[in-house]
Amino acid sequence: MRTPGLSALALCLCLFTGPLWAGERLPFIAIIIDDLGNDLREARRTTSLPGAVTCAVLPHLRFSAASADLAHQRGKEVMLHLPMEADNGNDPGPGAIFHHLDEEETRLRVRRALDSVPHVRGANNHMGSRLSREYHHLAWVMSELRAHDPALYYVDSRTHVETLGRHVAEWVRLNATQRDVFLDSRPHDAEFVRMQMEHLIRLARTQGHALAIGHPYPATLQVLEDMLPTLASRGIRLLSVSEYLKQKEEVRQWHASLSPSPTAARNLKPSP
Repeated sequence: MRTPGLSALALCLCLFTGPLWAGERLPFIAIIIDDLGNDLREARRTTSLPGAVTCAVLPHLRFSAASADLAHQRGKEVMLHLPMEADNGNDPGPGAIFHHLDEEETRLRVRRALDSVPHVRGANNHMGSRLSREYHHLAWVMSELRAHDPALYYVDSRTHVETLGRHVAEWVRLNATQRDVFLDSRPHDAEFVRMQMEHLIRLARTQGHALAIGHPYPATLQVLEDMLPTLASRGIRLLSVSEYLKQKEEVRQWHASLSPSPTAARNLKPSP
């Protein structure tokens, strides 16, 4: 004799696993390449990568605007790679946000950074292991991003385990997500980058989606040139960050629609 409720549970499992792996429900990833703006050769090679790689451009550098223009012309999404204070005292670069700045100066630096990088759709932090734990400064940064354009998003690069970046961005009602994988913490090790890409793919298959950050190192770009054309045949979609966020929300709403109401959930339980 079948236990009451098992058939309903089996139906829910079929609904969950079926569409998620079919058609528009294939696992999806986003890949951000940080630190553009220093070198046009890096920008040219990065923006030539196949697929919807997202380009994060540092502000106030010699080739910041040119790199963003090139990315836009080649159909790549552009982000502001906003410099923030690090714990180790390393220089984040011009226009960085430091914890000793007051609100007026912090907001001014955000506005100037946005003005220096055209075509921006969102932002993430460059360095920031110190600043990403400063709640008030993050609130000023995020609210200034929203004041510039409510449609902007924020990606927390997670340069510190105690980062508040995503939390504060969502608090000011910015669409936000966070980095899952660093591709090249070993900058010139192509085999490590390849392993990290495989990890990204496995993670996407496990949780439905995953986001990686890399840099325009020759080893990283070579691995991406080799692997990106194979993603579709492996059942993985590469999306821009804005599309990644949109798809994440659609999946969240889809899952919520499958969740039974409290009354329905009680009715699925077998009678004592």
